[in-house]
Amino acid sequence: MLLRQLFRGLRSGRASMSSAQIELSQYKYHNLDEGLIPGSTTLTADEARDLYYKMAVIRRMETVSSSMYKEKIIRGFCHLYSGQEAICVGLRSAMQPQDSVITAYRAHGWTYMMGVAPEGVMAELTGRKIGCAKGKGGSMHMYAPNFYGGNGIVGAQVPLGGGVGFAHKYRDDNGVCITLYGDGAANQGQVFETYNIAALWKLPCIFICENNQYGMGTSVDRASACTDYYTRGHYIPGLFVDGMDVLSVREAGKWALEYCRSGKGPLVMEMKTYRYFGHSMSDPGTSYRTRDEVQEVRKSRDPLLLLKSKCIEHGILSEQELTGMDKEAKKVIDVAQEVAKTAPEPDLSECYTDVFTSPYTVRGADQSINVAVGH
Repeated sequence: MLLRQLFRGLRSGRASMSSAQIELSQYKYHNLDEGLIPGSTTLTADEARDLYYKMAVIRRMETVSSSMYKEKIIRGFCHLYSGQEAICVGLRSAMQPQDSVITAYRAHGWTYMMGVAPEGVMAELTGRKIGCAKGKGGSMHMYAPNFYGGNGIVGAQVPLGGGVGFAHKYRDDNGVCITLYGDGAANQGQVFETYNIAALWKLPCIFICENNQYGMGTSVDRASACTDYYTRGHYIPGLFVDGMDVLSVREAGKWALEYCRSGKGPLVMEMKTYRYFGHSMSDPGTSYRTRDEVQEVRKSRDPLLLLKSKCIEHGILSEQELTGMDKEAKKVIDVAQEVAKTAPEPDLSECYTDVFTSPYTVRGADQSINVAVGH
């Protein structure tokens, strides 16, 4: 159906509208009144260009990263974000400068959205010194201002995100921490421990389950007794969002950020999405799902196709302009790829930098038992 809408729009000719009212996907609410988020939003041509181009860059970056991994130019762990681009692009467009993000190891898209150029992302993947972590972090450990990774331990970013939310509240800087985790981490005890303390202290934190429907090779129906992840904060209000619709993500993000910013405490959100590649590059992604399933999602729910069809159908952007952005994204990533291949590797001496070695004091509540620790 999505492709039929797109083809119908293509026949309608060039874009002529500067903005349009766009219907959003349906939300679901837990411990919240229905209809808190409007069912439609205004999309301007400039906003459409920005959203589409950023998703196209991420899609191309991940496609090229897959090829570079198969060529053994990228090594180690590598988890790709293709199919899930609407989440980071939509949420980033809703954030304020003081807001922060922490996520799991599927972090390339978020790293780009938090301000790292494609060269910085891809050079980090190839272990080059101009990478965003000086070539020492690789795929899972990328950072940027207000972006706390990139975390390799499943679920470990959730309590850290609660801590970042506590820092926002302690500093009174009006910031909110977006803490993302996958459905595969959603059953961990540390997630629920963090929910508890965040609710007790009313921390400005949005806990977002990126439900791509498979935790590694296990479907959510086989792993979770309750797959309504947005309800699993129990005493924390929750919201279900179509994570393939960038506009629905954006509007949900705007509402959720202001909810937390107002001092009401945390939220739990579920973004239902899909990953096109396997869990990591070592997973072909076809032993637990069929190729037909993946292709059906690509045809019917793809984030880029969905936005493209809406833009063309409503006359916001033309097919020619959208194709031009695809080509521009390809050029940008092709340049980043060459940089990532040819930039120098870090010197061996870098093994010993950015490691804390100075003497420090272990402080306890009883000051008489403080212990000084040397090198």
